[in-house]
Amino acid sequence: MDTGVTVLAGIAIFVGIVGIVLPILPGAILSLAAILVWAIVAKSATGWVVFGIAAVLIGTSQVVKYVVPERRLREAGVPRRSMIVGVLLGIVGFFVIPVVGMFVGFPIGVYLSELQRQRTHRAAWTSTKHALRETGVSMLIELAGTSLAAAVWLIAVLFLV
Repeated sequence: MDTGVTVLAGIAIFVGIVGIVLPILPGAILSLAAILVWAIVAKSATGWVVFGIAAVLIGTSQVVKYVVPERRLREAGVPRRSMIVGVLLGIVGFFVIPVVGMFVGFPIGVYLSELQRQRTHRAAWTSTKHALRETGVSMLIELAGTSLAAAVWLIAVLFLV
């Protein structure tokens, strides 16, 4: 196995995990792509099994990260429209205030959308807190799936290849 490719894959997986916590890069996809490149270079059954397990773990986390928070937001009465407004203002914020603008724009967008819908600060703020909490849950789900995939890869690198 090429040590350089393994080191670069490890760095890319780490950057991908950081990209989940600081949503600048598509972290899970970057990590999965790094494992795929490693598997291609490894040219072994172990490499492909590791990639398959990583794909299942990351793929499952990608589905669950939307399903669980969506259901909980629906139960809390926060409409999808408010989340979309939050995401749009988060994107605008990312370009207006580099790096931290997304973290500023998203809650402002949700709050303004909910204030327009519910007409009171208290109700809008309650919905905004629900949205922020579920966004955190979504990130944790994606982080867990990608971290498990990274752990499978690391175990293979250290003990199997």
